[in-house]
Amino acid sequence: MTTELFIDVQPQEITIALTEDKVLMEYQREGREASFSVGNMYLGRVKKIMPGLNACFVDVGSAKEAFLHYQDLGSHYNCYHKYVKQVISDKKKLAPISKATGQPELPKEGSISNYLQTGQEIMVQVVKEPISTKGPRLTADLSFAGRFLVLTPFSDKVSVSSKIKSSEERARLKQLIQSIKPKNFGVIVRTVAEGKRVAELDAELKILVKQWDEAIVKVQKAEKPPVLIYEENSRAVAMLRDLFSPSYEAIYINDNAVYDEIRNYVALIAPDRAHVVKHYTGTLPIFDNFGITKQIKSSFGRIVPYKGGAYMVIEHTEALHVVDVNSGNRSRGNTNQEENAIDVNLGAADELARQLRLRDMGGIIVVDFIDMDTAENRQKLYERMCQNMSRDRAKHNILPLSKFGLMQITRQRVRPAMDVAVEETCPVCFGKGTIKSSILFTDTLENKIDYLVNKLKISKFNLHIHPYVAAYVNQGVVSLKTRWRMKYGFGIRITPNQSLPLLAYTFYDAQGNEIDMKEEVEMK
Repeated sequence: MTTELFIDVQPQEITIALTEDKVLMEYQREGREASFSVGNMYLGRVKKIMPGLNACFVDVGSAKEAFLHYQDLGSHYNCYHKYVKQVISDKKKLAPISKATGQPELPKEGSISNYLQTGQEIMVQVVKEPISTKGPRLTADLSFAGRFLVLTPFSDKVSVSSKIKSSEERARLKQLIQSIKPKNFGVIVRTVAEGKRVAELDAELKILVKQWDEAIVKVQKAEKPPVLIYEENSRAVAMLRDLFSPSYEAIYINDNAVYDEIRNYVALIAPDRAHVVKHYTGTLPIFDNFGITKQIKSSFGRIVPYKGGAYMVIEHTEALHVVDVNSGNRSRGNTNQEENAIDVNLGAADELARQLRLRDMGGIIVVDFIDMDTAENRQKLYERMCQNMSRDRAKHNILPLSKFGLMQITRQRVRPAMDVAVEETCPVCFGKGTIKSSILFTDTLENKIDYLVNKLKISKFNLHIHPYVAAYVNQGVVSLKTRWRMKYGFGIRITPNQSLPLLAYTFYDAQGNEIDMKEEVEMK
């Protein structure tokens, strides 16, 4: 299986698509100004204690106050609290981490009121982004994640991933880390560290310790909480850190700065694979060029078709996600109802596992499969679903079919489910239902070009239009594009863009920034 990563960098957002054997499997989209990413650390202030919930609300600068439960304080909270007080109280000299050792561990059963007070300053880390009406979920058990290791201050314990089965390798890694880690720091060894040399692990450990040192310096210099003290890597780098494997055939990026960032990171963690990072410089949008836009359009939405005419209906609610499997016109091709049901259900299991990763659906998922009579087929469907979900990195649990034919799945949720609107609002009438004659569309484009060149004095720009319109503009020996260039200059570029509706257009300047030329008033 070959895996490819595509990163589309735009002025307002970064979009990442992961494909396996050319099939879109994961899709992430994030605004470039987004700040509350999982992994970020803050020096916050306790706003409200909730004894009934055994939790508190913390101000970390988000629109909704963040939630911190007693169980998320961590067993080493007393050490954290003592050390943070020392760091904040002395702005000139940074106290060594050893000064806060020797504190008793936090009891598993206790009251948050005994350890936190309103107005208290506290170091916290985001573990779940704001979802719907809920603010971020926090933990005070801080950790710095790398590709091979996870650093946990004040723990002083070395743990090895249970997925490393070899007892000799587990013992080697544990002994190795014990010999190189600083005192009063714990380390969790990740699965990908299996077989790695001491030099690679030591280099990453030093980077993680440096991140802790920089975060503590920011705590010491903080004037008034909330303050961001540690920012998680960019979405592209964070995803690479968790996903990168030798099976990557290529990583394509359409932005020079992000390309340099990704290449430097890959060169750091896997020098022999740095060549797979490639800078995409084609004229077509990167997702259009690699056939991803079409997959996005067909994979999202309420109704998801899959092989043989069958389809699924996916509904999102506040509490759970509901999936209904329908055979569509499949029943016409197979007279045996049981065979048709198992065939449709197995196809749904394949597509649903992909949809859960693609949309990053979390929480409770209830699936209504087509009823089957035999226990053997129901067990076959359950095993197929478990097999498909084995490649999913998110923690999940799957229950066999209930007597009502429902399958219940829970999946870890750390951010809102990805919901891409595939229905397009008419860009010409703005939902009013009436438009100018389509034959006049190219006249509208020429008026915009004339305004850009002669009024705004922008001689070089890129016009993105739907591929059908682009084909019309480029057709003929003396095409419309050629006539525009002869009249307005050769700085005009025409780019087909599959993500645009038929009669939509977007202008970009020479630096790739969008020029807003859409005015609803012109269509009245």
